Amino acid sequence: MSREFEITREFEVDATPDEVWEAVTHGTGAYLWPMDPPEPRVGGAAAFGSTVTAWDPPHHLTIRSEDVGFSVQSVNQLEHVIEARDGGRRAWVRYVHSGVFTDDWDNQYDGAAKHTDFYLHTLREYLTHFAPRPVTFASLDGPEASTGADAFAAAGRALGLTDGDARGAELTVHGPQDFEAVLDYRNPYFIGLRTDSALIRLFGRNHWGAPVGISVHDFAADADAKATEAAWRNWLDKVYSQFP
Repeated sequence: MSREFEITREFEVDATPDEVWEAVTHGTGAYLWPMDPPEPRVGGAAAFGSTVTAWDPPHHLTIRSEDVGFSVQSVNQLEHVIEARDGGRRAWVRYVHSGVFTDDWDNQYDGAAKHTDFYLHTLREYLTHFAPRPVTFASLDGPEASTGADAFAAAGRALGLTDGDARGAELTVHGPQDFEAVLDYRNPYFIGLRTDSALIRLFGRNHWGAPVGISVHDFAADADAKATEAAWRNWLDKVYSQFP
């Protein structure tokens, strides 16, 4: 049965309202995934066939779609309200994701709510540590074996994380090659790693019946999306080659 949903989050960030606006309109690849920027007017076209319904830079943006394109959701709306704090040096953001889920409401809402927290955390990491550097984005899913119940925990172990490693820990991570990183996010569903030049995000989507995923937001001048994707795909294949 179709039911409406609403996910609301508020946060402050060490960035100006203009910097936040630029990120959510033109810089989505730095924390989410690359999307075409919205046309700068009410009624303008936006990503995935959606429409701009509020446009007041850098304070208010709403984008709505009533033809989402997949069976479990029929309406999708994203709203950002941005206000200056501390004389304009910081910003307060109110983010509202709403719409209609048409199937498996509890599972869809749980996944959307948890992903929202992770994506907004990644937005703050980008604004705090990397903006306005351009990004090279890579994204991939693990093999079918990564849909298993313990699959995301296995990924954490393969990275070299222990139960005692908490957010803020500085680690040597065992990825495609060993590298130094800060563990900027961790719970049973997501892992966030920040290096001097990249944000590496691991998604435990096996909790919602999908494969484990990885995205890399690389801010290095010589970043190569295809090489990054190939390296992490090889890593995922090795992790799950004998799983479970």
